[in-house]
Amino acid sequence: MPQRIAIIGAGPIGLEAALAASERGLDFTVYEAAETVGGYVRSWGHVRTFTPWDMNVSDRASAALGDSAPGGSELPTGHELADGLLEPLAARLDGRIRLGTRVLAVGREGLLKHEAIGSEERAARPFRLLLAHPGGRESIERADAVIDCSGTYGNPNLLGDGGIPAPGERALEDRIVRYLPSFDDGFWDGAEVLLTGSGHSAQTAARSLARLPDTKVVWAVRSPAPDWGAVEDDPLPERASLNAAAAAIAGGESPGIEVLPGTVTESLAERDGRVAVTLRNGGVDEVVVDRILALNGGVGDASIYRQLQVHECYATCGPMKLAAALLANAGGDCLEQASHGPETLANPEPGFFILGAKSYGRNSQFLLSIGWQQVDDVFASLLP
Repeated sequence: MPQRIAIIGAGPIGLEAALAASERGLDFTVYEAAETVGGYVRSWGHVRTFTPWDMNVSDRASAALGDSAPGGSELPTGHELADGLLEPLAARLDGRIRLGTRVLAVGREGLLKHEAIGSEERAARPFRLLLAHPGGRESIERADAVIDCSGTYGNPNLLGDGGIPAPGERALEDRIVRYLPSFDDGFWDGAEVLLTGSGHSAQTAARSLARLPDTKVVWAVRSPAPDWGAVEDDPLPERASLNAAAAAIAGGESPGIEVLPGTVTESLAERDGRVAVTLRNGGVDEVVVDRILALNGGVGDASIYRQLQVHECYATCGPMKLAAALLANAGGDCLEQASHGPETLANPEPGFFILGAKSYGRNSQFLLSIGWQQVDDVFASLLP
């Protein structure tokens, strides 16, 4: 039985893991890089979810909050999710959450990644967590088990073709927006914009930008024939509405948006205070824009556990056993997903677990209910 558990991330799954640890009387600490719980949820706080409150509140969270637990068929925004669920849960975990504390790295005391492979010696050594605190101070803390719920939103994919930086991308990083913004602050009004990506974030951005009459958008989509993730007889009306809006924009419904399927970003360069972007689609074209909105998804930050024995899928970047199970059950809607059992969450590194969206890697079918099941699976394996 672990004497102390470190939980990385105070989002929905991190707090679920904290509740599970609290129920069992275990010593635990939650480390959250943001100054508030649900920092990444807050970053898209203006966006309404596809799923209703009843699908966003676990049985464990509902029991913890009692009569004050949110519920019903209303679709909450990210801010409402944080205010109505995450903040009240955090209040019940008072003293256990370290806000503004980023976990930079996790290792094993006295061991490197290649040492003591397959032996009980690794399990006998505590984890060492390198923490970054406000003001630049760093420190080390120890734990017997580590649950990484840090998600994917904070590690966005790059803009360049092949997933590597396009020439000029790093130099112009301050000109690129990589998170779904609010479009009601005037920043985007009347601008010429390059939008990249085809997932729900990019679709939401396109729908919002189409409502700005003086804004011109070039929407570069890598797939030559995007299907926008449409689900037949979609049980989530808001998702279906967004998919339909994206398809309509691609069909030319919005004159201010030019959609370029099968197009990748070749290079970027500053030109007279604007950004000249070279795009490739068979041939090469150049557009000159005021803003770049790169919404190409994200994948978990693996550098945190570089010195641990984590078996990672080369294709999805998720833990290998879970990635294999997901591949074997590929297809279908995310609503049809189920947990694949505690054995798929185990790593060669004893006591280290990756849960939540990060565990799915590049697979976008993760649902909160899967994370809740993962928490139960992990604690069942920690406390046999």
